[in-house]
Amino acid sequence: MINMDADEIKQAFSKNLKLYMSLADKNQSDLVRDLHFAQSSVSDWLNGKKYPRMDKVEKIAKYLGITVSDLMAPTPSKGYYTNIETAILAQRAFDDPDVRILLDAKKDLSPQDLTTVINLIKRLKRGGSNE
Repeated sequence: MINMDADEIKQAFSKNLKLYMSLADKNQSDLVRDLHFAQSSVSDWLNGKKYPRMDKVEKIAKYLGITVSDLMAPTPSKGYYTNIETAILAQRAFDDPDVRILLDAKKDLSPQDLTTVINLIKRLKRGGSNE
């Protein structure tokens, strides 16, 4: 990992936490309720004021379906895809056998387009019902 001072670590964590929470359609209240964290702690993490203990980082990563490195990296890794949000959605598609067909999607697909296709496939698998 790149050498970063404490403030840089807090800011990177805050930025990544916000990104991955958004992609998982989770908010601050979800973390507080589902992971039994203090509201003030989650607020401090999201505002870059504090950094959680490693056991809490691991719990958050597991909850959001990502790695600890994803939360701690100064810049999230996007790999093959040109947009980090698309990369994360593509990984979820890879992990979901019902939507794995999306791996053949173009690498410049927007996050919105990929989300639309994933949701369409899921609706089709449920028999076309609305959510």
